Amino acid sequence: MSPTVSREFEFTPRDFAEIRALIHSHAGIYLTDAKMDMVYSRLARRLRATGLKTFRDYLARLKSGDEAEWEAFVNSLTTNLTAFFREAHHFAILREFLAERPARPITIWSAACSTGEEAYSIAMTAAEVFPNDPGRVRVIASDLDTQVLARAREGIYPLEKVERLSVAQRQRFFLKGKGQRAGFVRVRPEIQAMVSFLRVNLLDPVWPVREPLDAIFCRNVMIYFDKPTQYRILQKMKPLLKPDGLLFVGHSEALYHAADLFRLKGQTVYVHAEAAAHGLRHGQRHAQGMVRAGGQAQGHVG
Repeated sequence: MSPTVSREFEFTPRDFAEIRALIHSHAGIYLTDAKMDMVYSRLARRLRATGLKTFRDYLARLKSGDEAEWEAFVNSLTTNLTAFFREAHHFAILREFLAERPARPITIWSAACSTGEEAYSIAMTAAEVFPNDPGRVRVIASDLDTQVLARAREGIYPLEKVERLSVAQRQRFFLKGKGQRAGFVRVRPEIQAMVSFLRVNLLDPVWPVREPLDAIFCRNVMIYFDKPTQYRILQKMKPLLKPDGLLFVGHSEALYHAADLFRLKGQTVYVHAEAAAHGLRHGQRHAQGMVRAGGQAQGHVG
């Protein structure tokens, strides 16, 4: 931040360093120096809302343990960019994955669901795969930000949010608003019923999500954590995922530093490292068998 730029509130490197330390310790979010202007812009709104005159006073309020302000602080600094069927290849993979599991109840966790588009996209995909019994799939959707969770539970979106979906998808999965709700759509109740929303801080020592999961969507959130924090989160996710389950991450995320936990299966889709190793050994045995069979066949022909 340039010292020549006039600001409503004084914001020093020391203020930024303290804010960066607080959000990292509380939410695991790592802010680079380049985020200083963004932090000022978002938290200046909190100073106005609280009537505080300086960032020193605002930091003092946080350190006093004001829970309501802590919630507003975290909500202000989390990023919530999302869309229906974002990274469409993931939903094609999910569709195939679900079709191979027709006989069992299925639970999927959307671990950074933001305003709900990802969670509802998962539910819609399940409804397409199991048109007669979509309820066999349960989606647990969580986020750190309580404000976006409230919007997700409502399931109401501007019409432009669904413009890229097919006409069939819009008609099947959404209700079009009228009157005061004109220009908005609402997710149909049968799709909303498949999704349960709850607040989860991925840094908390205990998560309310405990049951064996068929798949975890943890997309475009790891990029906000440093590598050690990422590894700790993945360590906690690993025992929650069924042995043959899938972990979906964002397009700019890679888990090479956690290769002992998860291995890449496809485009930003991971499986347990043990499952990947078993698949490799099975493939090698199959290839060796093919070579032996080929050798025997050649000997017979000769």
